[in-house]
Order: sequence, then structure tokens, then C-alpha cells
Amino acid sequence: MSKPLPIAVLVSGVGTNLQALLDRVHGKDAEIVAVGSSVADAPALARASERDVPARAFVRSSYGNRDERDRELAGWLQERGARLVVLAGYMELLGDGFLASFPGAVMNVHPSLLPAFPGTRAVEQALEYGVRVFGVTVHFVDAGVDTGPVILQGAVELPDARGADEVMTALRPIEHRLLAEAVSLFAQGRIAAPDGHSRRVVIRAPEG
Repeated sequence: MSKPLPIAVLVSGVGTNLQALLDRVHGKDAEIVAVGSSVADAPALARASERDVPARAFVRSSYGNRDERDRELAGWLQERGARLVVLAGYMELLGDGFLASFPGAVMNVHPSLLPAFPGTRAVEQALEYGVRVFGVTVHFVDAGVDTGPVILQGAVELPDARGADEVMTALRPIEHRLLAEAVSLFAQGRIAAPDGHSRRVVIRAPEG
């Protein structure tokens, strides 16, 4: 059996997606070796500490600019040995320099069926548009805003949804399942970020 893949998780809030990774993949296909937060007192940091996972805040206002923050964040994650970075409710943009430190190895979970409703307020955008089917996308991160190649998607019909909280309550279990599945697929070598002009992520069958 191969060793678990060392991964880092970046967070900004409560950390339910981090908890899903701790419960479903940590110590199995993957080993969470670092948790970084954009918010100093994010509850997600406590979730990491409870499982003895090194956690540290990198608050944007503490640095001269975003590139400086990105360099220190990337350096810390590399020191911890991370080979995949998972954005799990991380509400900050990461620059080209950070992405170059982890080529083809940064993934994000987003609460819409991309390419529909990228960026912030995705659920609110969908409600304002009047959609009846909501969803979740796990994708590789590129230099755009939620424009990277799609890994997995899941959807749920909510024809009578009225508020973002109601929608997010229905989407959270899908987020947790898909994010853990995507991390496992990457750790098993069954997916990789596409090269060249292709945007298609191929999921290979398990070996054996």
C-alpha cells in the first residue's frame, strides 16, 4: 500500500469541508500536513488543532501585498511537504506565483455548476437568476476566477428554494463527498490537471 499523499488545506471560515477531509481521507489516501487560514480566528483552525494538524493564519493585512503573503504561505506549505493544496472555503485569490509553486496541484470546491455563477455570491447569483437546479463543482485552479478544469460535479433540484442558507444546507453534503472523492482520486494517481489546450480531466480506472 502506498503512503498517504501529503496535502495542505486552505480555509477562511467554519471549516466543514476541512472536517470532511479530516474524517474521510486523513490518514487514508491523504495526510493533511498543514492548514492555512486567511482569517486569524477562523473556527477551522481549531478543527485542525483538535487533530494535531499544524495550523497557521496568513492574514492579508499583515503583509505588504498579496504576492508577499503568497510567497510566505507557499513556503510554509512546501516546508510541511504538501504535494496538493485544497481550497476548502478559502475566500482569497491566489496569484500566479503561488500556483507556480504547486503546478497542477491546487484544487477548489465551488457552490455552483461551473461555468455558471463563478466568483463570490454564487448561490445568491443562482437564486437571483431563478435556477431550479443547484450544484457543486470541484475543479483544478488556474489563473482565472473559477475557470480551471472541472474534476467532479454534483447537483440537486431545489425548485422551491428561497434563500442562500437553505441552498447551502442542501449543497454541503455534496461538497463534502465530492471534495473528499477528488482528493482521493488525485492521491491515487487517477486524475491530473490537463496539459496543453485540453481542459478535460480524465478519471482513470483503479489499478488492479
